[in-house]
Amino acid sequence: MAKPSASFRCTECGWSTLKWAGRCGECQQWGTVQASDEKTGIIRTVAASHLRDGSIARPITDAATDAAAHWPTGVAEFDRVLGGGIVPGSVILLSGEPGVGKSTLLLEVASKAAVAKSRVLYVSAEESVSQIRLRAERTGALEPLLFIAAETDLGTILGQIDAIKPDLLIVDSVQTVSSALSEGAPGGPSQVREVASTLIRLAKDRNLPVMLVGHVTKDGSIAGPRVLEHLVDVVCQFEGDRQTALRFVRALKNRYGSTDEVGCFEMTGDGIAEVPDPSGLFLSRGAKSVPGTCVTIAMEGRRAMPVEVQALVAATNAPNPRRVTNGVDSSRVAMIIAVLEVRAGIKVSDCDVYVSTVGGIRLTEPAADLAIALAIASAAKDAIIGHDVVAFGEISLAGEVRPASAARQRASEAQRLGFTTTYDASIVSIDVATDLSLLGGELSRRRRI
Repeated sequence: MAKPSASFRCTECGWSTLKWAGRCGECQQWGTVQASDEKTGIIRTVAASHLRDGSIARPITDAATDAAAHWPTGVAEFDRVLGGGIVPGSVILLSGEPGVGKSTLLLEVASKAAVAKSRVLYVSAEESVSQIRLRAERTGALEPLLFIAAETDLGTILGQIDAIKPDLLIVDSVQTVSSALSEGAPGGPSQVREVASTLIRLAKDRNLPVMLVGHVTKDGSIAGPRVLEHLVDVVCQFEGDRQTALRFVRALKNRYGSTDEVGCFEMTGDGIAEVPDPSGLFLSRGAKSVPGTCVTIAMEGRRAMPVEVQALVAATNAPNPRRVTNGVDSSRVAMIIAVLEVRAGIKVSDCDVYVSTVGGIRLTEPAADLAIALAIASAAKDAIIGHDVVAFGEISLAGEVRPASAARQRASEAQRLGFTTTYDASIVSIDVATDLSLLGGELSRRRRI
């Protein structure tokens, strides 16, 4: 008996099944399994199309690069992430958690572009025109060349583009726009794919730069089909804790530049402000030194920033001492505490240990291990680490201090900021106990930068 052919196929990964399912069994995406029109046993052929003279392939050396030149947006930190500015015909996807400031940032970009005599069309599918006007008044973004519209239908948005003929298009957000050519509710995989594909095709045909806002899921990834990230040219992630004013913009994908750059912003009452030199945001340097503080140089992309690590060690009679962290990985701190006890003889197992960073920044790289260890050891021994000391290096379970990546750049930034003493893998001994156990008031060895 002939085996029945699969009549349903996932539009994301190609997984096939005999009956319809609401969720793909391979990629676990919802709403992507559709009826397949393919019939087995039929060989399809595609006829060659007639090519115009301007569309025939030519040597890469003859291709012009003038059309792909960056033009600045006027927001220097955002231009840093984009690789110098916006490329005509490019599609930029900006994602982030609700309330982090995506719309505020894009409204600032739109006003700067309008100041530069560019026609900007800002389409909001989530706010009304009056709401956008109120935010623009608060942030000082009222410009005559900035056009705003509140539309959720893709056809109406295309009509607005034909009427305004903008030099820059901003759509906030792609998940709330629907197309009459696709079934399903707005935000579904088919609707997001249809809306994004139409806007991307429009951007390439008219050489019009388009900026899209994308929602994120609970785990922080961009909502909707993954094909959306593959089709766009630039994917930017807007990060930040709503409890703090600091915001970071990172490039997860950039066809026109590097993905190592990070833009730093600060949310204020008047909107969003650039922070070109964030060296003072993560330091709380008082006139008097106190135990339990140490400064490290963290790398955010290719930007080196000083971060102060604070530790507090308090005696307790509880059977299970507390380990509380803020801005650092709790499991990493637990490992460093174990290394201090076993390799350096600094006993904190009967004490509560609190470790935090200043300014709300989060340290995820192993290069901060040495600064965390020094801060905990300083708090445990009531020793003071001077204002001129900076430390970076990775600590292993064997008690070794390993070199940190970009050590030369970290040292140069420390020297620029006025730190005269540095601790890294080349100064701290292989056995961490040799140095950390001598914290009685002065660190064992020092090196002038």
